[in-house]
Amino acid sequence: MLDTTYQRRRGEIQTYFDRTAVEAWKRFATEAPLGRIRASVREGRSRMRALMLSALPDDLAGWRILDAGCGTGAMSIELARRGADVLGIDLAPEIIRFASETLPKDLGRGSITFRASDMLAAEHGHFDAVVAMDSLIHYQMEDAVRALGSLSQRTSHRIVFTFAPRTAALATMFSLGKLFPRSDRAPSIVPVRPEALARGLTAQPALSGWSVGRSERVSHGFYTSQMMEVGRQ
Repeated sequence: MLDTTYQRRRGEIQTYFDRTAVEAWKRFATEAPLGRIRASVREGRSRMRALMLSALPDDLAGWRILDAGCGTGAMSIELARRGADVLGIDLAPEIIRFASETLPKDLGRGSITFRASDMLAAEHGHFDAVVAMDSLIHYQMEDAVRALGSLSQRTSHRIVFTFAPRTAALATMFSLGKLFPRSDRAPSIVPVRPEALARGLTAQPALSGWSVGRSERVSHGFYTSQMMEVGRQ
């Protein structure tokens, strides 16, 4: 069971993304011009999204997929166009509202349902796969591992997620971020060593019968994130 550190962090993330950052995320989702830093983040996220999609079959007809931390819905749309029935979950109701209002009609054989909720809620049911892009990067590694263990109990095939790899640049940014007033900064990213995360996943009892698979990094401008996948053996 996830403890109070996860619950507290979840509350901080919801407050930030639903009140402070929502307009910025709307701009990310459009073709609106961005400054140099945010433009590099937009491109980095696009590259990561493509990498994560490459970990799943091209034909997802008949698959039910959880997009955990779906944001404005870009990943959900691509999954639906491959034929999946997607449940897009995000903590921020305003972002979910935007995703629903801007949902394109050309989803092919797939479908999308957006919902403001906790990605770990059992009421969401069972899935063939879960994708979680940059939605675990604000949690301590132990909480992230337990969250993935919880998701595995309702997933048949594969979980593809990202984390912030511990690098010298990210460690410096993490330290500098603490200099800003708390009201002016996002919930801090928690850098994790890939090998430590892999060991934590292997030792997680809920992930017994699962194995750690491919892990690849995307570094572009001011965006650095690393994909990892776990699948049933």
